[in-house]
Amino acid sequence: MNARAVLLPPLLAIAAALLLCSIALMISGGNPLEAFAAMIAQVGRGTTAVDIVNTGSTYYLAALAVAIGFQMKLFNIGVEGQYKIAAIIAMVAGGSVVLPPVLHTLFVLVVAVLVGALWAAIPAILKITRGVNEVISTIMLNAVATGIAAYLIQDSVFGELRGNNLGTPLVAESGRVPGLSLGEAGTVFGLVVLAVLAGAGYWVLMNRTRFGFELRASGESATAATAGGVNAKKMILVAMLLSGGIAGLVAMPELLGRDYTYTLNFPAAYGFTGIAVALLGRNHPVGIAFGALLWAFLDKSSVALENVGVPKEIVTIMQGSIVLSVVVAYEVVRRITLAAEQRKVGQQLGTTDEVAA
Repeated sequence: MNARAVLLPPLLAIAAALLLCSIALMISGGNPLEAFAAMIAQVGRGTTAVDIVNTGSTYYLAALAVAIGFQMKLFNIGVEGQYKIAAIIAMVAGGSVVLPPVLHTLFVLVVAVLVGALWAAIPAILKITRGVNEVISTIMLNAVATGIAAYLIQDSVFGELRGNNLGTPLVAESGRVPGLSLGEAGTVFGLVVLAVLAGAGYWVLMNRTRFGFELRASGESATAATAGGVNAKKMILVAMLLSGGIAGLVAMPELLGRDYTYTLNFPAAYGFTGIAVALLGRNHPVGIAFGALLWAFLDKSSVALENVGVPKEIVTIMQGSIVLSVVVAYEVVRRITLAAEQRKVGQQLGTTDEVAA
């Protein structure tokens, strides 16, 4: 892949997003230069930089879970439900036992992975046995997971009332993961390392193993993969299990590094954000990392914009513009690259005929 195909799409996407947001800012009466300057300046204030890294690690895990499905041409929109059900059950399990340090943490993480994988197995089995579209089944299961979480957190089940909030039992000190304190700049979650390791494992799996090759081949053409001896149905099941397992880890950096309990006001929509970040990163672990940090940066920019009199909804416009611009930019560059390759082949064959892109 040449440099133009790699670098041009994100550059075009960023330029288009900045243009669209500048127009929106001017329409709303804001100054684009002042707004963008405020967004950049806020990174160096208080704990913003650390908050971006911490939030980015959560987005990164969610995007990896989505990306595994994308590699198989599966749209696992159920990451939202998978991380929720895994988070609450892992917290209930982790808060109900006391184990030696490290072992306690590993216990919580394993429970989260298993629950996420088992929840993802439901749409996978429905797809390979009954042909049920995974988008429909995972959307429905998101609602079911939210309902189950609401039931489990009741004070008559596993919930405990602390102040004005309900939460699962607190995880003991032995199960918590200490972070890296940077003084007044904040504390980086200890499980940020987990996101890094997950990204490295994802890259090795997809690019250095036979399984990764078969997974991508099945996504490109299930018929061709089957003819080559690959069990496409098995690959769908395994891909969804892996996706669900990673989804189960999404909430762990926050829960084991700061909250130690799953409460009623635990942040939602991480799974849906993961879809956008995976699209931004084009399913590549490094691209996803940049996408996750960019999304977290934009999330934190809303306060800075309000301080200069700019509506915080501009951030939402910018996030949507970036995703849309990336999708369009990659398609435009793909067509340009294809046309250039066809012209080159035509010249080598001594013909001026060109195939339309």
